[in-house]
Amino acid sequence: MAGILGNRVLRREDPKLLTVGGTYVDDLALEGAAHVVFVRSTVASARLVGLDASVAAAMPGVLAVVTADDLDLGPYPRDFDAIFAGAPRPFLATGQVRYVGEPVAAVVALDRATAVDAAEAVVVDYDPLPTVVDPEAALEGSVLVHPEAGTNVCYAQDDPPIDFDRFPVVVRARLRNQRVAPCPLEPPAAASAWGPDGRLTHWASTQGPHPLRDVLAEVYGLARSDVRVVVPDVGGGFGSKMHLPEELLCPWLARRVGRPVRLVETRSESMVSLGHGRAQRHDVTIAGDEDGTIRAYALSVLQDAGAYPRIGSWLPALTRMMCTGTYAIEEASVSARSVLTNTVPVGAYRGAGRPEAAAAIERAVDLFAGAIGMDPAVVRQRNLVPAQAFPYRTAIGTTYDSGRYGEALRLVLDHAGFAALREEQAARRAAWRPGETLLGIGLSVYVETTGERGGEYARVELDPSGRAVVLTGTSPHGQGHGTAWAMLVAEQLGIEVDAVTVRHGDTDVVPAGGFTGGSRSAQIGGVNVWRAAGTVAAAARSLAAELLEADPADVVLDPAGGHVRGAPAAGVSWSDIAAANEDGALAAEGDFASPGSTFPSGAHLAVVEVDPETGGVTLERLVAVDDAGRILAPLLAEGQVHGGLAQGAAQALLEEMAYDDAGNPLTTNLADYPFVSATELPSFETLHLETPTDRNELGVKGIGESGTIGSTPAVQNAVVDALAHLGVRHVDMPATPERVWRAIREAAGAAAGAGAGQPA
Repeated sequence: MAGILGNRVLRREDPKLLTVGGTYVDDLALEGAAHVVFVRSTVASARLVGLDASVAAAMPGVLAVVTADDLDLGPYPRDFDAIFAGAPRPFLATGQVRYVGEPVAAVVALDRATAVDAAEAVVVDYDPLPTVVDPEAALEGSVLVHPEAGTNVCYAQDDPPIDFDRFPVVVRARLRNQRVAPCPLEPPAAASAWGPDGRLTHWASTQGPHPLRDVLAEVYGLARSDVRVVVPDVGGGFGSKMHLPEELLCPWLARRVGRPVRLVETRSESMVSLGHGRAQRHDVTIAGDEDGTIRAYALSVLQDAGAYPRIGSWLPALTRMMCTGTYAIEEASVSARSVLTNTVPVGAYRGAGRPEAAAAIERAVDLFAGAIGMDPAVVRQRNLVPAQAFPYRTAIGTTYDSGRYGEALRLVLDHAGFAALREEQAARRAAWRPGETLLGIGLSVYVETTGERGGEYARVELDPSGRAVVLTGTSPHGQGHGTAWAMLVAEQLGIEVDAVTVRHGDTDVVPAGGFTGGSRSAQIGGVNVWRAAGTVAAAARSLAAELLEADPADVVLDPAGGHVRGAPAAGVSWSDIAAANEDGALAAEGDFASPGSTFPSGAHLAVVEVDPETGGVTLERLVAVDDAGRILAPLLAEGQVHGGLAQGAAQALLEEMAYDDAGNPLTTNLADYPFVSATELPSFETLHLETPTDRNELGVKGIGESGTIGSTPAVQNAVVDALAHLGVRHVDMPATPERVWRAIREAAGAAAGAGAGQPA
């Protein structure tokens, strides 16, 4: 594809964001808007004995204090009732609270400060109940989060077991993929207003205006045409910003007080209410031969779903789908359970089940390599699915479309200077003295799944002035759709990128749409923009042929000249063509429906320095080779990878949403939840392979989550590699200084015990 695609076009979104700034829900000028603050449970499990809102209700400026008894709404709508319908979620706690942070009451006041003061004045009487926080205890079932359900298990699946006694090398380990908070820089925010005609307008910081519109229509018994959802600028999502109970309650509160209402959560609220991610425990068994051939792999997944089963209850299905990663393993088996606990419900977080699969298999491969005394790079090279095997069906039944896993590994090893790094590591270990750091090198070779079956709305219109307008159902929150979709239209029509306007995020402007998540936008939404623009171009050629009295087959685009020509000396402008159309404009909609998912892949290498005296880890290098098929906009792709690398490294080294045994969250703000910054990160080194997919005509795959999936196990493997010669076999994430320090001391103690004739 010649032209603008594949070039480093600057983001068109940035000048506004870097000068006047964005317009977020909290910035909207809503005349007379009141403010909503929720009273949230301070205990993890208790009966609601009583609630006294008299003081709060009497405060000047307070318009309403609302509890569950006041609501005339059904349960909060969920997408996963088909999996487990035994734990319906109320908008406000009804009779019982099940996690710290669960909304108990809503306070509406004329200003935010008054609403906060009034919420603190609401007195709630709790009768504590038994609490279950540990997922293994939840699996045992002596304490039930929802007694009426009779179980804490909300999802279960079992593959036939594997007989591992047949293999000469068998390695088993228990791994932990900790609970993390999504931490979008803009916490959840929404506003609602009712028009005099009974029509609802709802503004939201969301990843999908049309799905949100449909849910609001369902909750309030409205026709979809009677609900308008508008999405202004969105300060990050990472999978967490779909419809939330607090947000869906805003229209009810607006109707109750007879004026618009606005909800903007604080960081501390967000940490104990916005859906968390990951939260899996893995038991892995990997087996093979002493020559490094991996023959079988079994994974047991225990998913903490939190207090109510959202998408977190279903994440193990995605983990199972990708369990064998990039490796040609003959036998695979997954056993999975999702359990309810007295914690914040787990939702989708960048990668949603696929990073968990990659972390498990990549740690397992390193453990297998250690057991046979072989370099993990060699084991990977020996077992990767070969390029000629695609489309490749894994032992678990997933069919990958395309990939060059061996080439990605070779590129990352060559670029990083892997052989020299190993030589340096050996020399430093041989000459190590107290006070010096240890060098660690970690690898991961990953594959993930992006997109899904189905389509996405896109319309391209060329107006009489020669400018193009794109209506897209995708709803960006940092991805750069305004740039990428303009590039696609410019390529098809031969016009300047600046002559393309992209509109999104308003259900009155864009009639239909899905959501932005799962790395689906370019391969579904973008392809439909491409098709719509192609249809407009074809129609324009026909019109130009009439104007030029030429054969349509001889009419070609002239991107350099910005016009359509039928002969070297004869041409017409796009505005001439648009004006010649009887309808006054040329327009078309995309008609592409994806036949199925694509499978991006890549290889990452991390280099760390570990201080054995303190356990401190410094990430020195992170080299990433990512293959997302054809790269349309390299600058945008690199931005997505960079963000993912930062989040993946942060999970490996820093982040964990922690609870005590009573269900009290211990990390409720960014003072005690270590949020990664540039201080902790090196300059990333990124490279791209381009192995096109055959599942769309642009050959593109998703890239929004790739960095998160590949970097986490690479960094974790690097930490363990730095300590391997000390006898450390594994360090759970996050590899905090304390955890690394303890691993070193425990390994030293085990070695001393073995030296004294005790079991190692």
